[in-house]
Parts: sequence; C-alpha cells; structure tokens
Amino acid sequence: MRELSPETLAAYLESLVGQPVHVIGLSPLGEPLQAGAIKGYGYGVPIQVEYEVSGKRHRAVVETIHPGHFGHQHMADRAQALLWDHWTFNRLPRHARSLDVAAFQKDGRILSLGKAEELFLLMEYVEGQGYFQDLTRLRDDGELTDLDLARADALCDYLIDIHRVPGPDPVLYVRRIRELVGHGECIMGLTDSYPPRHGFITSDLLEGIEHRCVAWRWRLRRRTHRLKQVHGDFHPWNILFREGTDFGVLDRARGEWGDPAGDVACLTMNYLFFSLQRSERLEGPLETLFRRFWERYLEKSGDRELLEVAAPFFAFRGLVMASPLWYPHLTEGVRRKLFAFIHGVLDAEVFDPERVNAYCGA
Repeated sequence: MRELSPETLAAYLESLVGQPVHVIGLSPLGEPLQAGAIKGYGYGVPIQVEYEVSGKRHRAVVETIHPGHFGHQHMADRAQALLWDHWTFNRLPRHARSLDVAAFQKDGRILSLGKAEELFLLMEYVEGQGYFQDLTRLRDDGELTDLDLARADALCDYLIDIHRVPGPDPVLYVRRIRELVGHGECIMGLTDSYPPRHGFITSDLLEGIEHRCVAWRWRLRRRTHRLKQVHGDFHPWNILFREGTDFGVLDRARGEWGDPAGDVACLTMNYLFFSLQRSERLEGPLETLFRRFWERYLEKSGDRELLEVAAPFFAFRGLVMASPLWYPHLTEGVRRKLFAFIHGVLDAEVFDPERVNAYCGA
C-alpha cells in the first residue's frame, strides 16, 4: 500500500506530454474526485485522474494488478501483464487506449516504461570455472579426488541451508507444481520443442510422459508445506568454483520458492548424465558423487519426503538432457537410457537412489 499524490502524478504526466500539468483531483474509480493524495492506494485499485494541460481538461485511469492466486504473485508477473496490456490495447479496434505503462520507484516517483521495446539485466561479473568442467573430467578420465568429494559436499550443504527457509504463501507451491508441468520452460515446453520424430522419440512417447506428469501434479499439489527457498536451476553450468570449495551461483530461475526436490534432482541428474555418456550406466566416480550427495542431503536435511516427490522433477531434467535441441550430439544409446530413467522414476511410488541403473534398464 502507498500514497498516490497529485504532485507525483503531475511530475510524471509532464514527462510524458512535455508541458506543465495541473492535477485537479484523484479518486478510486466511480467515487467523487478529491483534491489531495489518496492514502492506502494499493494493487488492483483503479484510480481516476483528472488533469489539465494548456487549459484543456483530460481524464485517465491508473491501474495496477493485485498479486492474487493467478500467476501474479511476483512483481515480474505483474510487469509482464501490464507491458502486454500497453502493447496490445491500442491494436484492437474500439479498445480503451493505453497512454503509457509505468513503474513506482522506491522513493515514490513514477518511471515511464511506455517507450521500452526490450528490457535487460545488468549483472556483476563472477569469477570461477563452471562445475561442468569437473564432471567432464570425471567422465573422461575417471579420477576421483578429495576435492571432488569436498565440492559435492559443499554444494549439498548449500542446498540444505537455503532449503531451510520456508515459503511465504502456500498457493505458490501449487503454482510451482503446475508450472513444472505446464510452463513453457518446463515439461510441456520441452516436449513441444522436440521434432515430430527423432529416432525412437515420437510424439506418442512424449504425450504419454506428459499425461503421467499431469497425474503426478495432482499427487504433489497439496503438499504445500514443502514450499521452501530454492535456486530453481541448480545445474553445473550455473555453478562457478573458484579455489577449493569456494563457489558462486548464477541464473536462479522461475521464482525464488519451490520444492527442494527440484534443486536436488537438477544437480544429481547431472552425475547420472555424465556417467551415461561414459558407459551408459551410473558407475565409478560419478556414481560415488551421486550416492554421496543423496545420502548426505537426506541425513542432514531430514527430508525423506523428498523421495516421494522427486519423480516429475527428474522427468523434467531428463527431457532437457535427452533433447536433440539442447544436446544434438548424444548417442541414441544415451537418449534411450534417459527415457528409460524417466519412465522408471514415474513408475515408482518412491524414488530409490539405489535403483538408478534399474530405472535406466542398465
């Protein structure tokens, strides 16, 4: 909730029209105008504005979006919807025109975004080498070192630590499980990105996996107590190691809250992925890291329920890795093992880290 003042609006409108503006009054839509500020103005309350430019009166409406339950919980969700409104309202005959899209700044001033064509993010540079380089070395030469073990432990402990923070709104858990299946970056978006046929991978095969993941959504969606702080895309390309076990992370994705199973499945699936490339089964040093990570996480977090919910998160990551778009040079044998793993974990009532090769048919 905030205060919306005539002075703030006048300064903003002047930046748009390039002339002095006098704001005559504000009011919640449908109520009488008032000359002063509107206190307690918040999301989802349309405000009528009457103002004067060069002696001519104008009226406009300031609209925001309430966070609610329908995919608008994050500021970025609401920004997406309002930017879309601005771009499309004026393209439809007879539609009320959008005059601008703007943002409230921390100091109460208003920033115009109406002329924006694309947004960008400016980030700090982070030193380090991608963790995938460690896994590539283990895939190629198989020499497990004490540093490899220490780094896996450090990553495990990092997840345990961030996963201790509970989420603020149970509805976000339902959303994240829905998005796991239906989001354009997740399961259905991935299946849509596959060609109509790629070797043994057919549309029928992908459709069957989608159907099974929808069933898993209904099994998971009520477990709202599992909503925790997450990274959201915790794979080896988003982890940069410096000296020893010192590391930084990049590119958390799809919201700051979710099920911890997503982070654990994302990273440990890569131990399997690199091992499959080596021998089409989980074995050797990468199997050691896989088992060590799961044992340590389950013991230190106490979250054994994770084993009951991991399957669709593994399916998501398996579809990424088996994708001819993301990994065009994989052998057919590795792709078959990945799809066997997807089916195997979706079949199991509870994921068993000891049965990974059985899930893969290896």
